[in-house]
Amino acid sequence: MMLQKDKEETTVNKRYLKEDHILTVALCAVSIPLSMSMWIANIVYSKFVLQSQALDEPVVISPARWLASCLIPLSITVMGYKKKSLSLSGAMLGFFVGFILTLSNYCFLGVLLTFFASSSKATKVRPHLKRKFDPDYKDGGQRNWIQVLCNGGMATQLGLLYLLDVGATERPIDFVKDYRASWLSMGILGVFACCNGDTWASELGTVISESEPYLVTSWKKVPKGTNGGISVVGTLFSALGGFVIGLTYYLAVLYFTDSSLLAYAPPQWPLIVYGTIAGFIGSLVDSYIGAALQYSGVDKDGKIVSHSLLSVKHISGRNILDNHSVNLICTVIMGLLTPTISRYMWPVY
Repeated sequence: MMLQKDKEETTVNKRYLKEDHILTVALCAVSIPLSMSMWIANIVYSKFVLQSQALDEPVVISPARWLASCLIPLSITVMGYKKKSLSLSGAMLGFFVGFILTLSNYCFLGVLLTFFASSSKATKVRPHLKRKFDPDYKDGGQRNWIQVLCNGGMATQLGLLYLLDVGATERPIDFVKDYRASWLSMGILGVFACCNGDTWASELGTVISESEPYLVTSWKKVPKGTNGGISVVGTLFSALGGFVIGLTYYLAVLYFTDSSLLAYAPPQWPLIVYGTIAGFIGSLVDSYIGAALQYSGVDKDGKIVSHSLLSVKHISGRNILDNHSVNLICTVIMGLLTPTISRYMWPVY
């Protein structure tokens, strides 16, 4: 009996090992020609199109960077799809988001991976409790293309602007000597700090806090899962989520940025501070918008729903925005607010 069981386990292990090998080969087979074709296109565009227009020739992006921009996002999205953290549509759009952010700045890739990994883990914490008040809860928190767009759309736009204006390079934050690059970088930091802080607050605060939250607009107690409900634990998690994003960006800047640039740049530790602030403020902004413009009610099964019916008891909000719209608006706000605040308060040399 034991021998048969061992044989079955060996067969299963061999099958998974074979699938992993096939996946590795497939990723390389797609990433390498894709990255090389983009590198060749970059050279052709630089040599012929820009020169024919009498423009300065930009620095050609290296093939290694093209490969990293294809291989890393593709690997992460395939892994996310296999683990049900992403749907097929979410994986496809997620690859595009990761490609733009990786190509433009490796620091952007760092905060993207931190957000994706930590928020996916947070979504899977105590799922049996989340099912009690969230009828739309999915195992693994599977994100579709709409959720990817609403969380990463603003960051992708800022990353594309960074790529077109600054180039594919890593630079320290310096609003005096490198204003545009610093402004766009802080905008991306604010977006991901906001998303991570809000995700940690909603996914962890609701299942770890034992008390019911308070509605941010009226300070009345409301059931867990109500849009706009906040708690002390959830608020702390929002700041902690932003802190992790800020810390990731800070470490990435120190690692990837040329030391000659860092030597003449102002201190970079405020990245951690502004990441924490963006996570905290972003979560509050999300709560205020959700409490005012997003409908919350209790159905006959005692679960929180975001649509009004005769059988649903109204708690707060109105049928104007859904959760995706609220997330998108918050990322836009924090993508603009974070660099605006930080440029006036960044310490000098």
